[in-house]
Amino acid sequence: MFKGRGKRKAGGTGQGVDLGTEITASLVVFLVALPLCIGVAVASGTPAELGIISGVVGGLVVGMTRGSTLQVSGPAAGLTALVAETVEAHGIAMLGVIVLMSGLLQIGLGMIRLGRMFQAISIAVVQGMLAGIGLPLMFSQSYPLADAAAPGTAIENILGFPAHVLDTFSNAQTAIAALLGIATVVLSFVWKKVPGPVRRIPAALVAVAIGILVAALPGVEVKTLQVGDLLASVQFPGPEQFAGLADPAVLTAVFTFTVIASAESLFTAAAVDRMHDGPRTRYNSELIAQGAGNTVCGILGALPMTAVVARSSANVQAGAKTRLSRTLHGLWLLGFALLLPSVLALIPISVLAGVLVHSGWKLLGPEQFPKMWRQDRGEFVVMTITTGVIVATALLEGVLVGLAAGIVLAALRMSQTSVEHRVEGDTAKLVMTGNATFLRLPEVIDALEAVGSAGTPRIRLDLMGVTHLDHACRSQIEEFVEQKRASQTVRVELLLPDLPAAKRKPKRKPRPESTTDSSPESRPTPSPESRSESWSGLRRQPVSPSWPPPQPHERSSSGALYDAFYGPSQPGPSAEWYYLDTRPFEGLQDSEEARWRDYRG
Repeated sequence: MFKGRGKRKAGGTGQGVDLGTEITASLVVFLVALPLCIGVAVASGTPAELGIISGVVGGLVVGMTRGSTLQVSGPAAGLTALVAETVEAHGIAMLGVIVLMSGLLQIGLGMIRLGRMFQAISIAVVQGMLAGIGLPLMFSQSYPLADAAAPGTAIENILGFPAHVLDTFSNAQTAIAALLGIATVVLSFVWKKVPGPVRRIPAALVAVAIGILVAALPGVEVKTLQVGDLLASVQFPGPEQFAGLADPAVLTAVFTFTVIASAESLFTAAAVDRMHDGPRTRYNSELIAQGAGNTVCGILGALPMTAVVARSSANVQAGAKTRLSRTLHGLWLLGFALLLPSVLALIPISVLAGVLVHSGWKLLGPEQFPKMWRQDRGEFVVMTITTGVIVATALLEGVLVGLAAGIVLAALRMSQTSVEHRVEGDTAKLVMTGNATFLRLPEVIDALEAVGSAGTPRIRLDLMGVTHLDHACRSQIEEFVEQKRASQTVRVELLLPDLPAAKRKPKRKPRPESTTDSSPESRPTPSPESRSESWSGLRRQPVSPSWPPPQPHERSSSGALYDAFYGPSQPGPSAEWYYLDTRPFEGLQDSEEARWRDYRG
């Protein structure tokens, strides 16, 4: 007999652990897992015992592995529709082979270390996933809480809830069942406030004990759990089932089971890791563990299994610290189903539904939505979208949509682009800074159209302040430049940033080497013919070329300003030139020569 305060090392964590807490936590998980195992199996169109077998495997096989410490696995509601479709299309005998092959594929994915890719998930998506699981769980369990059957999908359950409440209290027996369930929910919230050592007993156990007593009273007829022969429900796949793997539809089902089961398990791992401060999940090891569990489930002809948030959160909330609690929960499922089915038949279903309603509320976490709104409204939108899509569709679809929304939000925030266009004299200028991505392409196109329709003889596109220029924006800008230059009516200057995709090294004629004398007389006076070469020899400098050209005495100590106009006298091996526009144009050339003569006097 373990003492309640006896400290031992367990679960491979190397920390002192209260074994009494681990055992009571395992009983809480057992009480949460039992109705889920049965409910998922029935909803999938299979015998209830197959769901219990998968729950046992999730505890005894996956529970002892090192992938995750507190995550609990078993048959999950997220696979219910897929299992039902598979059973209808291929038969229940074929289900075992499909689950078996899915498990082997999961092991292979874990061995090639693809599990870690699921760590890249936004906090808002994780919290939205938890809320999206908690809300449907509460409404779906509100029906068995009153000994009624849920209509079906999450939306149907929510829409049918008002009528369900009216029907519940119009019948004495369903009202008693509902009161038992409501009492369980209330007890779960207030039990921690009970003084003394009594509160160390899990509220779920207390609620089950009260429910059994009430159900035993004369005149009380509430529904209780019914479990058949567990061993008789085991169906080992034979050669005929393995031969069915030649069917492309069966192989498609195998692949679908693998992807969905893996995604749900590892997304759940990310969510569970946020519930506690213990050891983090080893994603590749957890994926291998899930594969091993599904392989065993397939051999036994049972339902596929994944990690389940409801059981995992109950495990964390019950104070578990090691793998012992989740392993023991599988042992309790096996022992009670094999040895004590009569004891299970005493537990009212409404009480177990009340335990799940409380778990659903904890998963929903209503206080997280206003908190996220205050912290980051963009992340609040991602969180709300994730929750809404999960409620409307399914877990995997909701998480994928949430991830997509998070990526779009990140892209919008990273694509901070400043696009400014104005007319200065005879030049229409466009200056762009920041990250120019396809998300800002409409803004870039509008600015290009504005400078293109300005009617000036010159256009200058200054992109020197751009830190990232993606293919879409770059192609649009280059297409604009080519069209304008082909018109032979405007001179276009394009200054590109020093990015790997934007390097240009057009040929140029080298200037005569300058003397060491920097006096005005020692600098050669460029001729009109040589000035066209100076445009093509323009190197990227801290100061952009301007008109009129700088005088020699304005040359800085590094020669940047002077060289920016006349070209470098001694370019280094890494010097880069940006092509502006070297072709002479009639009318524009005469205008340039006139301005040059005016400047030289």
